[in-house]
Amino acid sequence: MKSIFQRLARIILAPIQLNFVFFIFMYFLGWLCSWDTLPNVWWMKLYKNLYLELFVDLYLVCAFLALLPLKVRQIVRFLFYIIGYCIAIVDVYCFTKFDSTLNPTMLLLMFETDSREAGEFLRSCLSADVLLGGVGHILLLMLFNIVLAFHHSLLKLFSKNKVVSSFIEKLRNIFVKPFTSYITASVVALCLVLAVVTTAHNKGKIHKLLTAQNIGDAEHQLTGNDHAELYLPLYRLAFSLYANSLVSQQLDRLIEVSKKVDVDSCEFTSPNIVLIIGESYNRHHSSQYGYIKPTTPRQIKRQKQGRLIPFTDVVSPWNLTSFVFKHIFSTYTVGDKGEWCDYPLFPELFRKAGYHVTFITNQFLPKASEAVYDLSGGFFLNNAELSKAQFDTRNDKLHTYDEGLLHEYDSLKEQSGKNNLFIFHLIGQHVNYRQRSPNDRKKFKGEDYEEMKPNHNNRERRILSDYDNAILYNDSIVDQIIRRFEKKEAIVIYVPDHGEECFEGDMHFFCRLHSAKIDARLAHAEFDIPFWIWSSTKYSVRHPEIVRAIRKARNRKYMTDALPHLLLYLAGIKTSAYKEQHNLISPNYNEQRKRLLKGTTDYDALK
Repeated sequence: MKSIFQRLARIILAPIQLNFVFFIFMYFLGWLCSWDTLPNVWWMKLYKNLYLELFVDLYLVCAFLALLPLKVRQIVRFLFYIIGYCIAIVDVYCFTKFDSTLNPTMLLLMFETDSREAGEFLRSCLSADVLLGGVGHILLLMLFNIVLAFHHSLLKLFSKNKVVSSFIEKLRNIFVKPFTSYITASVVALCLVLAVVTTAHNKGKIHKLLTAQNIGDAEHQLTGNDHAELYLPLYRLAFSLYANSLVSQQLDRLIEVSKKVDVDSCEFTSPNIVLIIGESYNRHHSSQYGYIKPTTPRQIKRQKQGRLIPFTDVVSPWNLTSFVFKHIFSTYTVGDKGEWCDYPLFPELFRKAGYHVTFITNQFLPKASEAVYDLSGGFFLNNAELSKAQFDTRNDKLHTYDEGLLHEYDSLKEQSGKNNLFIFHLIGQHVNYRQRSPNDRKKFKGEDYEEMKPNHNNRERRILSDYDNAILYNDSIVDQIIRRFEKKEAIVIYVPDHGEECFEGDMHFFCRLHSAKIDARLAHAEFDIPFWIWSSTKYSVRHPEIVRAIRKARNRKYMTDALPHLLLYLAGIKTSAYKEQHNLISPNYNEQRKRLLKGTTDYDALK
C-alpha cells in the first residue's frame, strides 16, 4: 500500500518536479500580466478564478512536457519560454500604449506594419513609460529566469550561502522525502480538483468562443454577462487570430459579391439623399414621441412645419450596433436565404449607379484599441477593397462630440458631385452618456427626476439626466445637418442603430441586456427606435408623389433591415437587388412580414 501511495505521489508531482523553474516563472508571468493589464478604475477586478485556472493550465502544460524525452523536453520548454514572454510583452505593451490588451483589430494592424513601423515599435518599447511599467516587470522576470536557467555557476555560488543552501534543500525535500511528498502531492491534487471544478465552465465558454461559426456569433457570446474570460495573453492571441479568420471568410464573400454588383439603370430621382445613423436611441426618451422631458424641440418644430414626418412603429432587428450595421448596409433582409454577406451592400449599388457616396463616421475608423464589437461592425467598411467599392469620400478622424462631423462635412462637401449620397454615422447616445454632450449644452440635472423616478437613487437619476442631455444634444446635431441641405433638392432619413435601456419604469439598469430573453418590456426599450424622413422645399415641390407616399406610410410596421430598398427606390436605381415588397413607401410594401428581433423573436407577437 505504501509503495502505491509513493508511486501516486511521484506521478502527481512529476510534472512540476521535472519543470519546476518553468512552472514557477510562468505562473508569475501569468499573474503579472493579469495585474499589469487591469484597468485603473474602481469597479474592475481580477478574474476571480485566476490563480486556480492558471495553476491547472500550467500543470497540464508541464504534464505534456514531462511525457517528452529529456532532450526534446528542453527544446520544447525553451520554445514555450520564448512564446510566453513574447506574447506577454506585446500584450502588456499594447495595454500601456493603447489602453487595450491584444484584440483582433490590433492584430490586423500589426500584420499591416512595415519594417519602418516595426523599428519604431521596437524603439518605443525602450521608452521610459514602457520600461517603468508592466513591460519592465516582465523584462525583469525574464532576466531573472535567464539567470536561473543558464548561469549554473551563479546558482552554485548562491548555494554556498547557508541560508540559500538550506532553502534549496527544503525545496528538494518537498518532492523527495516520503512524508513531505505525500503532503505536497495531496495539496497539488486538491488544487487540481478545485481548479477543474471552478474553471471547467470557463473552459467550455472558451471552447465555444473559439468554435463560433462567424464573427457575429463570437461577438454575441462576448456581450453576455457569463462570457468566456480570456484571462491570459495566449488566449487573447488565439481568439484574435480566430476572429480575424472569421472576418476574412466574410470579407472574401463580400468582395466576391461586390465584383458581381449589377445596376441596370438609374433615374437619379433624388439628387441628394442624406442618411443619418444615430446611436443607442430609446424612442420613449424622445419628446417627439411623447416623452415628458423636452429632448427634441428642434425636430418637433420641423415636424410642425410639415417637412419632417416621424414614423410611429419602427424597430431595429438587433440591439447591437455591429449586427444592425450589417443588416442596414446589406440588401439582405431577415428571412432571406444565406447570410448578409452574400448580398450587395447598398453603397456599392449607389456608386455603381453613378452617385457620389460620402461616409462621415464618428465610430468606425480602424484603430488599435478597437474592441471586437467595433471590428465586427466596421470590418466591411474599413477593408480597403470594400471601402473603395462603397465610398468616394471618407473622413479620417474621430471627434469627442458629433459636432465634429459637421465640420468634416463642411470640409469634404467640395468633393461631392451632381448626385450624392451622404451617410452620417453619429456617436449619439453611446455610453458613457455624460461624455456625449458638452458641459455648456447640458440642460437636465439629476434632481429634475426626483418626482419622475422616486425609487431611484441620486446616481441613477444623474445618469438618466446625462442620457436625456445626450438626446437633446443629438437633436441639435441632426438639426444642423438638415440646415446644410435646406436650400438643396434633398431628402434626409434619420434612423438610430437600436434602442437603449435607461432606468425604464422601476428598472435599475442602463445600456442593454444582450443575453436576456426578449419580452415586451425589453423590446420596447432596446428595439423601439425613432425614425423620420425630412424633405426640403425644392424636393417637396419636385417630388410631391414621394412626399405623399411618405405621409401615407408613416404608421406602417417597419424593421430597419429593409432600409436599403427604400434608399434604392428614392435614388431610382434599377437593380436585381431591389425588392419592392421591402420598400416602406411602396404601395406593394409587405407589412405582414414578421419582424424577427435577433432573428428569433416576433416583435408583434409580444404582449
